[in-house]
Amino acid sequence: MAVMDRIIHEINLSEGVNASLSSDGLVTITGGRGSVSREFIHSKVVVQQSNSGGLIVSCDLPRRKEKAMCGTWAAHLRNMNKGVSEGFTYKMKAVYSHFPMTLKVDYPNKKFIVNNYFGEKVPREANLPWPESDVKVEVKNKTEVVVSGNDKEKVGQTSANIERCCTVKKRDRRVFQDGIYLVEKN
Repeated sequence: MAVMDRIIHEINLSEGVNASLSSDGLVTITGGRGSVSREFIHSKVVVQQSNSGGLIVSCDLPRRKEKAMCGTWAAHLRNMNKGVSEGFTYKMKAVYSHFPMTLKVDYPNKKFIVNNYFGEKVPREANLPWPESDVKVEVKNKTEVVVSGNDKEKVGQTSANIERCCTVKKRDRRVFQDGIYLVEKN
């Protein structure tokens, strides 16, 4: 069996994007849309700045778990770079057959409210755990929901919360397909 002695992932940063590393493992990437921070702490995997201005994720004598960790951290850093330069946008669509749903964003209470789902009298709610400055949720044309932000994980979790609040219960999913569904990711 061949043994790899070192794994190196190079992450090139976009134009106008800067990265700063602290001694406690906190990496902050700053760009035109803002900044995103994340902790990267592991005993064998190391994040360093390269001479060209990018970042390097490396590991000496990796085992399978360390090799996977290097790839995961490199993907996280690429997502952070894309988030502060372009941002992430998830588009969702509300689908209904008979009872028209009304969608509303309530930032003071940190809730996304769906009224009249299947004609239910009690509104369904989804948590919006982050402030509007981190993840922005908009309702357009009464049926389209746009979730946007710099952190891919926060945007994805918010859209998952919205989609999950409209799950069909005690009915056949093949027949009753009302809900809010993810249509497009950018």
